[in-house]
Amino acid sequence: MKHQIIFLIIIILQFSTLTLSQTPPSGPKNITQILEKAGQFTTLIRLMKVSQVSDQINTQLNNSNEGNGMTIFAPTDNAFSSLKSGTINSLSAQQQVQLVQFHVLPNFISMSQFQTISNPLRTQAGDSTPGDFPLNVTTSGNQVNVSTGVDDATIANTIYTDGQLAVYQVDKVLQPMSIFAASSPAMAPTPATLKPKSKSPAGLSPTSGNDDSPAADNSGVERIAMHGTTVLFFGISLFVVL
Repeated sequence: MKHQIIFLIIIILQFSTLTLSQTPPSGPKNITQILEKAGQFTTLIRLMKVSQVSDQINTQLNNSNEGNGMTIFAPTDNAFSSLKSGTINSLSAQQQVQLVQFHVLPNFISMSQFQTISNPLRTQAGDSTPGDFPLNVTTSGNQVNVSTGVDDATIANTIYTDGQLAVYQVDKVLQPMSIFAASSPAMAPTPATLKPKSKSPAGLSPTSGNDDSPAADNSGVERIAMHGTTVLFFGISLFVVL
């Protein structure tokens, strides 16, 4: 009887240990801790903290009233390094906030859901109106590509997912058109759109052989000269006769 009791206690302890190991860790979610554990996201973490977007994300994730979850695209440090030097520092404080929010979707999307999701996707930086921080997703087999209108990124890895929060590693910084397209240099007009310059008489060279303007009509001057010569000759003749 004593052996049976001991055996029963051992089974209970083993079952309890197994159950505890399968239970997800309790406590509030923290996006910066998730990224720090994954590594290679130092720049994104710094931007999240400076812009205070990380606090907003953590508050929403741990708010019981937020039932839609959240999806985050996380560019690696290498992705930020591939940007033109000084790109991030040239942004205003508001633009840095918008840049980070542009990587956050206000609902949970699993990898399989990207196959059937409708474009454009709404981000926390704005709604899905064209030009107002939208994202478009395309898939090819198991590959998921994210397009901003300025650049295209690929989901390289799933960093974290629990049914409420999904964090995906992307190979490029998602650049919103509202920030980066406006800062690009204006396109020069094409020759078809250029208006030909009108030639003014003062600007023409009197000896130019390429002048397309019609030649001056000197026939009137010549007629006056001939008429004057005739009158002069007639006057001289009349004087001699007299």
